[in-house]
Amino acid sequence: MPTSTALVRTARPDRYIKQLISHLGHKATAQLTGDGRGTITFDAGTCVLAPSVGHLELIVAAGDATAVAAVQDVVTRHLLRFATQETLDVAWTAPADAATMQILDPVVGDYLLTHCTPADDVLHDLVAETRETTGEVSGMQISHDEGAFLTMLVRLVGARSAVEVGVFTGYSSICIARGLADGGRLLACDVSDEWTSVARRYWERAGVADRIDLKIGPAIETLRALPAEPYIDFAFIDADKVGYPDYYEEIVQRLLPGGLVVLDNVFMGGRVADPAYQEERHQVMRGLNDLLVSDDRVDVVMLPVRDGVTLARRR
Repeated sequence: MPTSTALVRTARPDRYIKQLISHLGHKATAQLTGDGRGTITFDAGTCVLAPSVGHLELIVAAGDATAVAAVQDVVTRHLLRFATQETLDVAWTAPADAATMQILDPVVGDYLLTHCTPADDVLHDLVAETRETTGEVSGMQISHDEGAFLTMLVRLVGARSAVEVGVFTGYSSICIARGLADGGRLLACDVSDEWTSVARRYWERAGVADRIDLKIGPAIETLRALPAEPYIDFAFIDADKVGYPDYYEEIVQRLLPGGLVVLDNVFMGGRVADPAYQEERHQVMRGLNDLLVSDDRVDVVMLPVRDGVTLARRR
């Protein structure tokens, strides 16, 4: 499903949103939220209107480029009609779907990597070996800035008991283990002896092997066998996406108050925001993202870190 955006410079974004919601609400389904964000749903597609400082942000999503153009035309005509005290420039981007969506601009990504605590030789070597030995699937390895983020979170939580679902070659395991409080342990769950054999070597090099307990086998079985009472301080889920809801449920009920679960790849390359993508993994992730917002056991924030990271803190 293609999308198009427009950033309209104006000092009156809230006023225009209210006018568009009120007027077009007679011809379509329109909703205005308490923070001033509006949504108008036409037969052809949807337009989201959001106020920002000095701008009105517009996002159109529709079934095809023709439908996108139709929604753009309706919104633009009415917006210009309401602008009696200023001249607005409504310039829409070319329609693009999730396959062409750039979640993180390469320039920004490079800047991030060069402005966090540098990786040491162990992590550099692990990245190189992972790329050489796993080929195209090496993209499953988290980036260094995300790894530094994990270490920071673990330290801020003061975690002593951590769980990781999805080890791959062990980069995230090292980052989590390095952040643990004295005497802390990490339970690392994976199904691959081949990839975790690489992880084991680098855990030794990093000096964290004595803090990590590796369990090979279906992670859901490992999680269900854990003690039922809350005792986990920190968890990181980065495995098969269809399994995320089950992994989350088994972990969240074992989280201590103030404990944190981190879920990776919640954007899925932008495909969660594009209903044209209907594979099981896309539907499952959409459902989980919606569930997390309504789960009264946790406070949730979704962050635009790499491919999307959600933090859920146990109340």
